[in-house]
Parts: sequence; C-alpha cells; structure tokens
Amino acid sequence: MTKITELQEKRARIWKQAKNFLDAKQKESDVLSAEDNATYEKMEQDVVDLGKEIDRRHKQEEIEATLNQPTSQAITNAPTNGTLSDKQTGYAKDFWQMMRGHAVVDALKEGADPDGGFLVPDEFEQQLIQKLQEANVMRTISHVIQTNSGEHKIPVVASEGTAAWLDEEATYTESNTQFSQVSLATHKLGTLIKVSEELLNDSAFDLMTYLSGEFGRRLGNAEEQAFLIGTGTNQPTGILTDTNGASVGATAAKADTLTFDDLIDLFYSLKAPYRQNAVFLMSDDTVKTIRKLKDKNDQYIWQPSVQAGQPDRILNCPVYTSPYMPTLAAGNKPVLFGDFNYYWIADRQGRTFKRLNELYAVTGQVGFLGSQRVDAKVILPEAIKTLSMTAK
Repeated sequence: MTKITELQEKRARIWKQAKNFLDAKQKESDVLSAEDNATYEKMEQDVVDLGKEIDRRHKQEEIEATLNQPTSQAITNAPTNGTLSDKQTGYAKDFWQMMRGHAVVDALKEGADPDGGFLVPDEFEQQLIQKLQEANVMRTISHVIQTNSGEHKIPVVASEGTAAWLDEEATYTESNTQFSQVSLATHKLGTLIKVSEELLNDSAFDLMTYLSGEFGRRLGNAEEQAFLIGTGTNQPTGILTDTNGASVGATAAKADTLTFDDLIDLFYSLKAPYRQNAVFLMSDDTVKTIRKLKDKNDQYIWQPSVQAGQPDRILNCPVYTSPYMPTLAAGNKPVLFGDFNYYWIADRQGRTFKRLNELYAVTGQVGFLGSQRVDAKVILPEAIKTLSMTAK
C-alpha cells in the first residue's frame, strides 16, 4: 500500500467517524457542548489537513518523476558523432540524423512538407502526442481525430423526426430528420527552440526526448488556452467564446461565489444521456471554493476520493482543472460540465519540424521550428453546459 493510498483511507475513515460522532451528539441535543464541538472541529480539521498532505504528495511525486528522468542516455557503444542508435532505421534514422546535421536532405523526400519542413517519424509523433496530453487537459477528455484535408465537415442531426397517432386509414404525417454540418478548419501553431552546437553534437544528449518534451509543453499550453478562450482569429474559437459552443445550463445566485445548489442546477441542466460520461472543468481557485462549501450542519459537502489515481468527484462526476478557465467574477463562466466526447479536436496530418542551420550560427546555436495545424469545436452544444455568474 502506498503512502498516498494510506492517507486517503485514513482521511475517509476520519471523515466517517466525524459524521457518525456529529449524528450521535445531535440526537442527544440540538446544540453541541463546547467539548463536543471542539472534538468535531478537530476531526474536521484532520480531514482538511490530510487532504492538503495528499495533494502535496501527489505534486511531490510528479516533481520527482520529472527530476528523475534521465537527462541523457547511457553510452553503451562507441560515440558515433551524434548519429542515432542502430535500432532506428529508414526515415526515422534519416530524420534524426538531419536534425543533428548529419543526413542528406534528399533522403527525406518522403516526409517533405510544403512549407519546407519535414513530418516527424511515427514513433516521435506518438511521443509528442503523449506530451501534449500531459500538458493539455482538453486532449485528455475530448475526441481527437486526424484529417488530411484543410477543412473537415461533420454531419450533425439538427432536428429529429417524430411519430404521431393516427386514425384508421389516415394519411401518415411526413416527419423527416434534418441535418446540418459543423466545419473544422486548420490553424497553424508553432514555436522555436534553440540548442547549442556543443550539446547537439554530444552523442549522449537525447535530442528526441528533449524536443518532444519542450515542444509538447509549449504547444499543449497554447492549445488548451485556445480551446477554452480562443478568439477565432488565426486560432480556434474557444468553447467559452464560441456563440455556437457550450450552452448556458445554470446561472449562479451570486456574482462572486458559488453554492452547491448552483452545481446541482448545472448538473440537471444537462440531459440524462450526456450525464453518463460528463465531467466538470474549472480552475483551481473554483475547486478551492467548492471544497470549502458546508451543509447546514457545518460539514464539508465535498466527498474526497479514496482511490489512488482517480480524480475527486462532484455529484459522482470527475473534476478536471485548467488554469485558463475563468475565475468567480460577475458575468464569467467559471464551470463547464458535459460530455466532452462532443468536443472534437482535428489534427491535420502530422506535426512538422524544420532545422535552422545559419540563423543562429554566430552564437553557436541551431534553431528548431515545430508546428502543427489544428482546429476544435463543439459538435453538439446541448452536450456541454456552462455555469454562468450573475452580473452585478
């Protein structure tokens, strides 16, 4: 049993004891004695403190995992002037030799990009996608597709046909299903990384891991921001800014704070079939506010997770966070709730890399350009709802 699991079970056990203690004392008297109140508050504080410790240990594990990743691969054979392992062959080997400056560009024609770069090899594409998912919560919960065209049209049912009761020998009423289309275009996202020539020529330097991590972090953060609050100008229109995006499910009673009733209203604003796979998305500040909500008996409403690796839940639905979700302020939409399988992210072809040999030569560096073409939209607005704050 891991320490985190042990702490989660301890937190759940103390929480249960606190509720049982309060129930028993309230049966004896409507008002707790000073001693009983102090005992209950101590148990309640233990639950809060354990929750903080669990969060700290989760973050500590993430940091340690990052720091413990090798910064280079052990040299198990003679240095090869920066070329790759014999395990990589064909296009992948030529690609990375080109990135290090040792390949003949003519050998890479099969992966040439119209803009002058080269499509990344399949194994690196998979590694980069994983890095994007780590840095972009929207790719984790949404539906991702690949497309080879500049525009991808998705047929959507706009209105459904219905049945009607008929008299004997009466004429059937015509009722057809109406279809519409949602178009996904392409928007270019790119970034530039500079690497020193000394580091690049060091055969122990794992160029693929470094570039995948750095490109993944940069592209992932930019994607997540655009997917949520993008302007639509040279970038996707955000789910919160798109007039055809998520629809308003509920409005909070106050302009700068939430009640649990607001969350219940949001929950039931979503049709039951969509609630089966629905998740909450909000900022850490909003989560913190919700975690402090108490019922009329001054008990915390939030039920902490006791299963390692599983997110905490609200109304039995997973909760995810993003730093790009709005705060609790008048007129904002701080909470999204719905089935994000109806939010589609379209990647056009593969991601492209380009090596810049001369631009930074005077400083002893080599530049690497990374780019991708992507768009995203809500396919069915009724599947995702927002909680809006009332205007002052």
